[in-house]
Amino acid sequence: MADQPHSTELPDTSGILSPDGPNGNATRRFPAKGEPLIHQVNWEGLKTLYMKEVRRFFKVQTQTIWAPAITTMLFLVIFTVALGRGDRQVLGVNFATFVAPGLIVMGMMQNAFANSSFSFLAGKVQGTIVDYLMPPLTEAELMLAMIGAAVTRAVLVGLALTLAMLLWPGVDLSMAHPWAVAWFGLAGATFLALLGLLSSIWAEKFDHNAAVTNFVIAPLSLLSGTFYVIDNLAPAFQAISRVNPFFYVISGFRFGFLGQSDIGDTNMAVLHSALGVGVLDAVLAAVVFLVLRSGWKLKG
Repeated sequence: MADQPHSTELPDTSGILSPDGPNGNATRRFPAKGEPLIHQVNWEGLKTLYMKEVRRFFKVQTQTIWAPAITTMLFLVIFTVALGRGDRQVLGVNFATFVAPGLIVMGMMQNAFANSSFSFLAGKVQGTIVDYLMPPLTEAELMLAMIGAAVTRAVLVGLALTLAMLLWPGVDLSMAHPWAVAWFGLAGATFLALLGLLSSIWAEKFDHNAAVTNFVIAPLSLLSGTFYVIDNLAPAFQAISRVNPFFYVISGFRFGFLGQSDIGDTNMAVLHSALGVGVLDAVLAAVVFLVLRSGWKLKG
C-alpha cells in the first residue's frame, strides 16, 4: 500500500494561521507570551468551578443540608416549649411565628460560612490548593463561583427549614414583604460566604476555622435578636446589638414575614438597614478580592 498517495489534508487551524510566511504561505502563529486568550469573562470556567462546589456539598446533602435544618429546627422546638407557653405574643404574633424567620436566616448564614470556609482550607491542608489557583480564572471569577456555591447551599438549607417549620403547629410563615425576605436572606448569606472565604484564606488548619466559628459566628448569630427583641435589653446591650450586622439581617428578614421589626418604628429604617447590609457586602467583597489578588497565604 506504499504506492497510495498520502493525505495532505491539514486539521482546522483557523485562528492560529497567519498568511505572513514566505510567498504568502500560511504559518502557525501562537499568542505572545503573557497574552491572554480569554479577553472577557470565562463563563465556562466559572460555571465549572461553581458546579464542582455545588456537587461537593450536594453529594453529602444529608450532612450539609438536612442535618443543619434538623439541628436548627430543634431550637424552635426547645424555645417554643420553654418560652412559648401561655400564648406569649412578640411583635403582635405568637412566639413560634416570631422566632421561626430568625432561625431560618440564621441557619442560612451559618451554612453559607461553613461552605465557603472549607474549600480553600482543605486545599491548603491537603496540598491541592493549586487546583483552584491554576485554572484560567481571574480573582473575581474565582470569588464569584465560590460565593455562588455557598449562597446556593444557604438557599437550600433555608428552603428545607421553611418546609419543616410549616409543619410545626402555630407557625405562620405568610410573607408581608417578599422583597425583604429575598434581599436580607441573600445579602446575609453573601456576607457570611465572603467572611468564610476570607477565613479560609487566613486559616492554616481546621482548628483556626473552628475558632472563628465558635468565637465569632456563633455568638454573633445567637446574640442578634433571634429569640428576643432588643427593646428588652438594657440600653448598653441595645447599643452593642445595633453594631452587630447579624441583628440587621435577622430583623430585616423577620420584617419580610411579619411586617414589623425592632430595627425602628418606620419602614424607612428597614430600607436604610437593607442599604447598609448591601454596602457592607460590597466593602467585604472588595477586601476579599484584594486579598485573593495579593496571593496572601495562598501563593508562594
